[in-house]
Amino acid sequence: MNKFYLLTFLLLTFKISAQDIFLPDSIKKNVEATRIDTHLKVDGKLDESVWNQAKMITDFVQVEPKQKEPANQKTVFKLLYNADYLYVGAIMYEPEGKKALRVPNLQRDFDYGGSDQIGITIDGFNDERNAMIFMANPYGSQRDLLSFDDQVFDTNWDGLWRVRTTRTDTAWIAEFAIPWQTLRYQPNKDLQTWSINFFRLRRMTNEQTVWSALPRAFSPSRMQYAGKLTNLQAPPPSTNIRVQPYFLVSDNRYNGSELYEKKDGSSVKVGGEIKWAVTPNTVMDLTYNTDFAQADADRQVNNLSRLSVFFPERRQFFLENASLFAAGISPIDDNFGGQQIIQPFFSRSIGLNSNGTPIPIDVGFRLVNRSLKSNSGFLYVRQREVDANLATNFFVGRYSKNIGKQNRIGLIGTWKNDALHNNATASADGFFRINESTNLNTMAMFSGGTVQNMGFAGHYQLLHKGINWIYWLSQNINTKDFNPEMGFVSRPDVVENSIGAYWLNRGKWLPKFVRSFEPGGYYNNYYAVTTGKLVEERLNFNPIWFGLQSGAGIGVFTDTYYQLLDYSDGSSPLSFFNVAIPQGKYNYTRYSGAWFSDRSKKVSYSLIAETGKYYNGDLTTISANIRIAPIPHIALDGRITNNSYSGLGLKSESGSTQLYTISGRFALNPRVQLIGFYQHNSINNFDVWNVRFSWEYRPLSFIYLVLNKRGYDDYRTYLSNDGLSRIKTNELSRQNEQQSIIKVSYLKQF
Repeated sequence: MNKFYLLTFLLLTFKISAQDIFLPDSIKKNVEATRIDTHLKVDGKLDESVWNQAKMITDFVQVEPKQKEPANQKTVFKLLYNADYLYVGAIMYEPEGKKALRVPNLQRDFDYGGSDQIGITIDGFNDERNAMIFMANPYGSQRDLLSFDDQVFDTNWDGLWRVRTTRTDTAWIAEFAIPWQTLRYQPNKDLQTWSINFFRLRRMTNEQTVWSALPRAFSPSRMQYAGKLTNLQAPPPSTNIRVQPYFLVSDNRYNGSELYEKKDGSSVKVGGEIKWAVTPNTVMDLTYNTDFAQADADRQVNNLSRLSVFFPERRQFFLENASLFAAGISPIDDNFGGQQIIQPFFSRSIGLNSNGTPIPIDVGFRLVNRSLKSNSGFLYVRQREVDANLATNFFVGRYSKNIGKQNRIGLIGTWKNDALHNNATASADGFFRINESTNLNTMAMFSGGTVQNMGFAGHYQLLHKGINWIYWLSQNINTKDFNPEMGFVSRPDVVENSIGAYWLNRGKWLPKFVRSFEPGGYYNNYYAVTTGKLVEERLNFNPIWFGLQSGAGIGVFTDTYYQLLDYSDGSSPLSFFNVAIPQGKYNYTRYSGAWFSDRSKKVSYSLIAETGKYYNGDLTTISANIRIAPIPHIALDGRITNNSYSGLGLKSESGSTQLYTISGRFALNPRVQLIGFYQHNSINNFDVWNVRFSWEYRPLSFIYLVLNKRGYDDYRTYLSNDGLSRIKTNELSRQNEQQSIIKVSYLKQF
């Protein structure tokens, strides 16, 4: 623990300040939308005469690379509205014409920063905390998300709106139509004032610009820096119900299914969802006989750490308003704030078993209310009884209260019960923005049940993210008995301490092709709560990281580890590559390098290589990825990860494993696409296919054709007398599973 407290002392010698962050303008930029009485044809041309009546929104400034300086290329936005829609028109002038546009693929919810793109952020409550973001790229792909405090995001929220684009030799043009029923704003006001901002990324030069200036440490959803949309005569709330039934036919085929006794068969399934915006603040969702056939399948990974793998939620019903229920602690940007993940509620605990296999959901209900002062939500799901899984009820309730301009406190509780037992958690959390660039996230959690003792978990996470420095201090604890069955804990029975810092340098000494030099590092340790012993320690040093102007990056890293493995309590040996590691103390250092090319180009690639000692052996890991996208309508990806180990385990075993991934996207346009991937994992000779054809024949109404296929060598295993050697026995034939699905959904809004 001494290293942690020494580093903490050094970190706290820095004064927590936001002096490197400029403050929001006291006098905001203002814009007005022009009211019209006609409906527009949304075709991306802006050739209707009424667009000439709209006021021009221009004079954009840079966020990257030189914040607050004028944009190098002209961008113009315009706003019109009628009784049904808010229309957004945008002209992105491009002196080099169509050849300058960068769009790697046409997926919905495209990668932020990976292509040319524009967006509009809207805070209809004008509390400078909530944001709805609508984005488009030059080929008409959509991206939308919800943001709260520029800190919690619903990135998979899909709103009902349209966009069309055109491309010329001098500009690309976008035209949005956003129904008032999709937007959230204060009711019962004749004239609305909203917070609003507009942004553009010109990917060829990697220049990000905005209408109302903000620091480069923040995203455009930081609404304190937004301008104001004034004198808007938004219509009063009306009936706002979305009904989305579906019809599905599936065919399941199995071969060699001795382990699970699965049988061939076909089935027909009918269900759907209803969404009712009771008020602009309150939304109710109801789902019946829920189906997630169109959701992306989980990709296989080879986990080389002692942390459980966290697979993200991909199912649309649970993605709606997910940020409200997402209290807990997790790494920030994958690197900052510690490695532990603790959440009292994680939606993948519903409708999926431990292997990720779906369990039918009969019904689900969610009610969410968001207002200027507080946010609250309730979720109930009934999971069907299937095989060894009993019929189960899941409840979660959430309440958070806004305090001041940027702080909030909250409560969240979960309850899971079936015929044999129940499990419950109760948690309190807080988020406090100390200044513009520093915030504190904290939480205390309790769990218990009919067959479990009371358990406790808690954390705090202090993060400073400024222009010149990123640094953090984080501590968390979860006791051995803490078991949130509706949540997620990446590592039980530990105290984690984490501290780290990165220097963001943009000195004039850097070559012109380099945007930033960002050296740094962090220190993590884990103590077992039950014994008080140090069980893991990691010191990461990143002496070189260069971010290039193109968006590429290159860096080198060292990681020094201490590991204590103790199986005296009867726990199973830690195992990697089916090789069990003997108990004992291990000290080792690993070295790695990473190179990422410009991901917006027609050919992009990455290479990560890591080598060095690994417990009592040696391990070299190489992960290489290449993407080829000759045109936006075609994108092919290939990835290989190879692990070569030697001298590992009690018997000093040697070997190698490979994980191959090939994926592709073929798009007629953003609404008609064929998407698929194939993976082969040499461990258990595992093969996975997932192929999906989707046609969005009207907004958010789809026809899907899906093929899922898995094959693997399965066998029973047991540990030998030494407790460390894993022996195959009762080897079975290869297991093969195939599922073919046709699904049709239809969305109607009233």
